[in-house]
This record gives sequence, structure tokens and C-alpha cells, in this order.
Amino acid sequence: MTLAYWCIFITIFLPILCAAYAKRLGGFTLADNHDPRAFLANLSGKAARADAAQRNSYEIFPPFATAVIIAHATGGAAQGVINFWALLFVASRIAFILCYIHDKMLARSLLFGVNLLCVIALFIAAA
Repeated sequence: MTLAYWCIFITIFLPILCAAYAKRLGGFTLADNHDPRAFLANLSGKAARADAAQRNSYEIFPPFATAVIIAHATGGAAQGVINFWALLFVASRIAFILCYIHDKMLARSLLFGVNLLCVIALFIAAA
């Protein structure tokens, strides 16, 4: 399995970690597990931003995973190039999540742009 495929594997768990952090900050209890989405919808501050980072991570995952798989499948991109963009995606995604939680809106937006750049670069590399 390539490093880029491992990057896909890592990104699967990022939204789950965001949700766990949001729940911990929000005081999630076993009783809240009856309707965890309602619990998350009523959060504020860092907990709410961690939940928003979770949702954003689920939204960006399909394009990233698709781009990595297509870059591999076409055979048009060197493995080092695929690995570079995949690693940059993971690093910028982690930084994005931290900026989201700590309310660094400009940095967060710039990092989201880096995430999109990585996805686009993977598609271009596959061409």
C-alpha cells in the first residue's frame, strides 16, 4: 500500500477525532447518546467549532480519496508526486482542524484552499 493510500486511511479518522473532542468539551454523557446529533447541534464555542470541523472533514474526504485513487489508477503520475500532495493534504487538514477549533478564521480559510489545491493537483498529476 502506498503512502498516499495511508493518507486516505488517516483522513478517515480525522472527523471522528473532531466529534470526540466536541463531545468531550460539551460534556457528552451516555444519556446524550440517544440523540447525539441534537447534542452536537446545541454546542457553542470550541466544541461547536470542533463539530463544524468534523462536518467539513466529511465533506472534503470524498474528493481527496477520489483524487488519490484516480492518480494511482491512471498511472500518469509519479508515486513521489502523489505522495507529496497526499501528505500535504493531511498536514494542512490537521492544521485546518486546529485553526477551526481555535477560531483562527483567516488561517483556516487559507488552509482549506491548500486542501483544495492538493485535490486539484492530484487530478492534474493524473492527466
